[in-house]
Amino acid sequence: MDLGSASSSGKFRSPQLLRDQFIRRRKSSENLDRFIPNRAALDLDYAHYMVTGGKTGKENLKTSSSPSSEAYQKRLAEVFNMNRTRILSFKEKPTIPVEPIPHCMFSPPKGLSNPIKPQRFIPQSAERTLDAPDIIDDFYLNLLDWGTSNVLAIALENTVYLWNGSDGKTSELVTVNEEDGPVTSVSWAVDGRHIAVGLNNSHVQLWDCVAGRQLRTLRDGHRARVSALVWNNHILTTGGREGRIINNDVRVRSHIVETYRGHQLEVCGLKWSASGQQLASGGNDNLVFIWDRSTASSNSPTQWLHRLDDHNAAVRALAWCPFQGNLLASGGGGTDQCIKFWNTSTGMCLNSVNTGSQVCALQWNKNERELLSSHGFNQNQLILWKYPSMTKMAELSGHTSRVLFMAQSPDGRTVASAAGDETLRFWNVFGTPEAAAQRPEKGSPEPFANLNRIR
Repeated sequence: MDLGSASSSGKFRSPQLLRDQFIRRRKSSENLDRFIPNRAALDLDYAHYMVTGGKTGKENLKTSSSPSSEAYQKRLAEVFNMNRTRILSFKEKPTIPVEPIPHCMFSPPKGLSNPIKPQRFIPQSAERTLDAPDIIDDFYLNLLDWGTSNVLAIALENTVYLWNGSDGKTSELVTVNEEDGPVTSVSWAVDGRHIAVGLNNSHVQLWDCVAGRQLRTLRDGHRARVSALVWNNHILTTGGREGRIINNDVRVRSHIVETYRGHQLEVCGLKWSASGQQLASGGNDNLVFIWDRSTASSNSPTQWLHRLDDHNAAVRALAWCPFQGNLLASGGGGTDQCIKFWNTSTGMCLNSVNTGSQVCALQWNKNERELLSSHGFNQNQLILWKYPSMTKMAELSGHTSRVLFMAQSPDGRTVASAAGDETLRFWNVFGTPEAAAQRPEKGSPEPFANLNRIR
């Protein structure tokens, strides 16, 4: 009898039965999912102690207080991964919160300016309006100019008035005779003291505005009214109704030094480039000419460099770009309505923008890449354009007749406009410049010294 195969009850179990029981128990243990502890049997206080790392209570009851015993328990916990005190807690709290995106991504480093400029506020109404009674509503004349001494000159029929931008005072410079007038053009010399006054009788008067007296009269050259004037140092360039352009050296008695012939009708626009080498002229024959003094030969000193015929109406509005020496903007009259941009080195038209109305005058911003245009039929507004995209930045309304004349203050901040509605308006359209233009010293500079001795 095999005692090893008997149970505690004394009943005999065969080896086959024992093997079957063992196999069933093993299969049942393999089907177990997970161990689920009995929550009632847990010691939650001790578990909290283990999480928070406390040193009192049950742990002290189970460990010795001797240093060797504490070292042994610590080593034992490390070996068997029993150190659970870091769960859900930081070892050391950070002193400075960590930013998900650094501030440097939004603000420039110290010492560098913000590359994104805030949008400039452009007032939609004139900051000042003055009466301009009897101003001649004639597209081909040039009756407004602002000198470097901050004095604005405006011709009202037979009289030239001076408005001082520093104190707002107005004075009368000259009233011409009925048979000589009306005044058809005015232009300040670069010194801000001398001014040229073109007349309907084909003469040009030169005045010293500080002394308040006439210096001389240029009588030769033109056969009809002088509708356009522009200075190039001591050279006064005049344009007449007969289409002739004359360079006058005001320092000498025989003042005519060059005559440009190209226009077949009245010259209504004249502008010298900043370098003083190229002259742009516009006329009632819808043409723009570029005259270059540096490339003139001895055989043909007055031959034009370019003849530009893309406009379909008279061209009075001309403006040289202040930041690109060979870039010229021109504006056409009522049947053209376009602003065109020219490369005067090659004669190529770079762009043409239809404004929808007559273009009377153009002014570049001296501090930003912007262009201001004034218009006639039928909106009578001023438009500020962003160059070179030529998107409209602002439209300024207020005039009730075509805005024929514009002039810019010496600091480049303000633009004055005069219209057939007999008003003179001042617009703070170009904003405050970063650095105002340095004004020249008062007094007669050397190029004009001989004017007092020539009659």
